[in-house]
Amino acid sequence: MITVKAPGKLYIAGEYAVLEPGHPAILVALDRFITVSVSEAQDQGTINSRQYAETDFHWRRQGDQMIFDNRDNPFHYILEAIRVVETLALEMGKPLRIYDLDINSQLEDNGGRKYGLGSSAAVTVGTVKALCEFYQLDLSRMDIFKLAAIAHFNIQGNGSLGDIAASVFGGWLAFSTFDKDWLRTVLKTDNFTEILASEWPGLRIEVLNVPSELELLIGWTGSPASTSRLVDKITIAKFAKKGQYQEFLANSRKCIQGIIAGIKTGNLAAVKGGIRENRALLRQLGAFSEVNIETPELKELCQIAEKYGAAAKFSGAGGGDCGIAITDRHVDQAQLISDWSRHHIETLPLAVYNLSEALV
Repeated sequence: MITVKAPGKLYIAGEYAVLEPGHPAILVALDRFITVSVSEAQDQGTINSRQYAETDFHWRRQGDQMIFDNRDNPFHYILEAIRVVETLALEMGKPLRIYDLDINSQLEDNGGRKYGLGSSAAVTVGTVKALCEFYQLDLSRMDIFKLAAIAHFNIQGNGSLGDIAASVFGGWLAFSTFDKDWLRTVLKTDNFTEILASEWPGLRIEVLNVPSELELLIGWTGSPASTSRLVDKITIAKFAKKGQYQEFLANSRKCIQGIIAGIKTGNLAAVKGGIRENRALLRQLGAFSEVNIETPELKELCQIAEKYGAAAKFSGAGGGDCGIAITDRHVDQAQLISDWSRHHIETLPLAVYNLSEALV
C-alpha cells in the first residue's frame, strides 16, 4: 500500500488580486492533512472516504476507461486527478491498473464543518501524489503542482491555484498565478508531457524563510464560506468597475511585495504594517464590489487581535471561515486567545507545515 498526505492551507495576504497573473499572494501550508492511500485491486476498484461514509463508490476498467457503478458521486476532484495522472501515465508507456483509493481528511471539525483550509486542493494534490507514486512516475514538485492544478482548474474553473501550491510545496510561500487562457489553449493542443515541460506564463512559486520571532494565530468564526461564489461576485465587479479594480490590483501588488521584503529582511514592523494595509485594501474591494467579504464576525476577530498589538485580517475569500493574526514577542497571545474565546472565536491549534527536500 502507498500512503501520502497533503496539507491544508491558509492565505496570509494578497487575496483576490492573486487571481490575476503577476499579482503575488502569501500562503502557508498547515499541519492538518488529507491522507490518500492506494493499493492494488483485482477486477473492481473502490474509492472510499471517511467524509462520505454513506457512499459506496466502485469502478472497473473497460480498456483504459474507468467505468462507474453509480451515477451520482461526490468525488469530482478525485476523479479528475485520476484522469490527469492516468493520461500522463499512458503517455509515459505505463499500463493502467486497478486499485483501491482511501481518503481521510483532518480539514473539518468533528461535525464535518469545513475550516476553510483548502480541502478540495489538498484531496486533489493527495490523489495526484499517491497515483504518481503508484504508477512510478518520477516527477518533480513543480510537475506535481502542474498536474494537480490542471485537475483542480478543470473542475472549479476559477481560482488562483495558490492552495494547490501550498499543498505541494509546504511552508510559507510567495505565489503568483499563471495565465489561465494559455492553459486552456495548450490543453487543447498539447499532451501532458509537453505541458509539464513548458514554462507556465506568470507562474511564480517561492518558499519563504520566515523570521523565528514571527508567529501566526488562526481564529475560526464557525461560519463556512463558498470561495467559488465569492470569486464569481468579485469577477462581476472586475468588469463593472474596471478603474477601481485596477487600482486595487496595483495597490495590492505593492503591498504584498512590501510584506515579502519584510519577511526576507526580518522587518516585522513592515510585515505587520503590510498585513493591516492589505486588510484595508480588501475592505475597499468588498465595498465597491458590494460583496460582504469581511463579515461582522471576521471584523470582530481582527479588532480583538489589533487591541493586543497583533496585525490581523480575514484569510482567503472571506465571507466566513478563518482570520489570521501576525504576532511577535510584544503581543500577549494568551490574553488575545482568551478574548477571542469570549467572543465565540475558536483558536485553531495549527502550525505551519514545512516539507523536507524530498517529495513526500
